[in-house]
Amino acid sequence: MALSISVLLALVMLCSSPAYSLDCDLRPSHGNPETFTLLSQMERVSILSCLKDRTDFNFPQILVAGNQLEKTQVTAVVHEMLQQIFNLFSKSDSFVAWDEMLLDRFLVGLYQQLDDLETCLREEMNVEQLPLGNENSRLAVKRYFQGISLYLKEKEYSHCAWEVVRVEIRRCLLVVNKLTGTFRK
Repeated sequence: MALSISVLLALVMLCSSPAYSLDCDLRPSHGNPETFTLLSQMERVSILSCLKDRTDFNFPQILVAGNQLEKTQVTAVVHEMLQQIFNLFSKSDSFVAWDEMLLDRFLVGLYQQLDDLETCLREEMNVEQLPLGNENSRLAVKRYFQGISLYLKEKEYSHCAWEVVRVEIRRCLLVVNKLTGTFRK
């Protein structure tokens, strides 16, 4: 199933808006509480009925100790996490699991955050070279999300599997909030 009309329309509107300069501080919108709230509202199955499907996705430990990351690394890692979340919930298999209106709003919110972060990343790359640890962190995030995708496939994208993933993604968004909070003014 393709992206819904409202998500596509929002993407077109965002892409056609004039570019603007950000101060590139990691703003509260990068740990967007509305995105977290929407994800919470998307619950369709009680997690209690899905306990047998729980698994350890091996969240990257380098992100748990986020205070060791530089601002440029945090920006790149937060971007990678949000991009992976966007990709995961944009899959056609996710449209069956969630309320379409909530999913659309969730994806639009993620896209707006990604758009802001891409501007910041471009500005930061013009100023300085990205540190090597940045690539290690991003690879850890990619491996983590590959594991989540594999889990969904193995569970045949069941409602319980999606619920377990939804709860795990809430955890990711809390980490994003913690990481961005480190560099807010």
